Amino acid sequence: MPTESGSCSTARQAKQKRKSHSLSIRRTNSSEQERTGLPREMLEGQDSKLPSSVRSTLLELFGQIEREFENLYIENLELRREIDTLNERLAGEGQTIDGAELSKGQLKTKASHSTSQLSQKLKTTYKASTSKIVSSFKTTTSRAICQLVKEYIGHRDGIWDVSVARTQPVVLGTASADHTALLWSIETGKCLVKYAGHVGSVNSIKFHPSEQLALTASGDQTAHIWRYVVQLPTPQPVADTSQQISGEDEIECSDKDEPDIDGDVSSDCPTIRVPLTSLKSHQGVVIAADWLVGGKQVVTASWDRTANLYDVETSELVHSLTGHDQELTHCCTHPTQRLVVTSSRDTTFRLWDFRDPSIHSVNVFQGHTDTVTSAVFTVGDNVVSGSDDRTVKVWDLKNMRSPIATIRTDSAINRINVCVGQKIIALPHDNRQVRLFDMSGVRLARLPRSSRQGHRRMVCCSAWSEDHPICNLFTCGFDRQAIGWNINIPALLQEK
Repeated sequence: MPTESGSCSTARQAKQKRKSHSLSIRRTNSSEQERTGLPREMLEGQDSKLPSSVRSTLLELFGQIEREFENLYIENLELRREIDTLNERLAGEGQTIDGAELSKGQLKTKASHSTSQLSQKLKTTYKASTSKIVSSFKTTTSRAICQLVKEYIGHRDGIWDVSVARTQPVVLGTASADHTALLWSIETGKCLVKYAGHVGSVNSIKFHPSEQLALTASGDQTAHIWRYVVQLPTPQPVADTSQQISGEDEIECSDKDEPDIDGDVSSDCPTIRVPLTSLKSHQGVVIAADWLVGGKQVVTASWDRTANLYDVETSELVHSLTGHDQELTHCCTHPTQRLVVTSSRDTTFRLWDFRDPSIHSVNVFQGHTDTVTSAVFTVGDNVVSGSDDRTVKVWDLKNMRSPIATIRTDSAINRINVCVGQKIIALPHDNRQVRLFDMSGVRLARLPRSSRQGHRRMVCCSAWSEDHPICNLFTCGFDRQAIGWNINIPALLQEK
């Protein structure tokens, strides 16, 4: 019908107008710059205590917000005109179809349906543009607070664990499915030592609290203690990568996007093949191990559903900790007390108390609905647990019945770590993201990630190094690399 073709033509013209207008939003032309130039100059002339770089960023953001809302207002007017035009045409159709007038009820229903569709378009456009503004603001904030400093590339398979030495010289340790553990210079990213004593995947690495000793757990059903000696290379100036990071970019990455490794970068560094001590009492994969306070004993967690406590000097098994119904996934020790926490696929984690030599008590924490991937201590009487049920829970050791805070996320959570001094939790996710929360469950930031930088596959673990001047957070993942980040903690907490 001629009336229908005219309506389609009008709708097509309106659509083309919106499309051309939306394209113009993506551009920053000279006329827009001229329009916003005068207010910006006036604002810049005012006295302010803000640093010039921060002030400039804020002015740019507010300028973008103003332009977005101006464009929304113009598009609103266009859509309103389109609604009026269609309503007029519907009224005209009601007078000519089949030579009789449509009933008022039919006409009202048809017009109402058309209006509701366009109203929904308005809402969708508003939400998309508003989320774009918020996303832009969050991205800029993430760039200023969380900066990628160094990438540590050299493993031939995924990296399960990352740890920072607690004694001088401070080095970074990584444990990989390629059967090796590597020690790195944090400043230069150079591999310093390679440990090749295991015949299975190296699942965790922890450093002795006061000596140059490392503890590794492996899929070969053993845990090894080995000594290392390193000489740190002269640090090179760190390139500023903050301008290349986009915190909100979401990309789909294949294996081809993983870091290219030309040869074996660890072939030039010293290789250790024989441990000082090998701990061999488990009947399954040893998934994690840690030092008890003082460094005279270690605890290991295994897929054989047990955790073992060993004497370092004699290598003897002191206690076998049983009770979990399924495989263990992690173990952690308290930094100042003889306490151990073990997590399991049975949806629980257990607190083991060795403070009294004659009594070894155990408490069971229930609250997750899927595998507890890790549970770690914080300063005081708190434990933080993460799970495949996409939640993180903060517990008070004096009240085991329910958590004092719960963080809900959109992806399974792997080995978490807590910045003890500032009480900031780093959450590595299956979906390649790393998020930062405080102990009350407030989200602080998300580490920037783009097609060029950041993890390209599942992030397995995180580790804080609060006192290091260059990198104070490290992450590792299935993309075979570890990453050092600089988190501006004062600015992060101020944003909160």
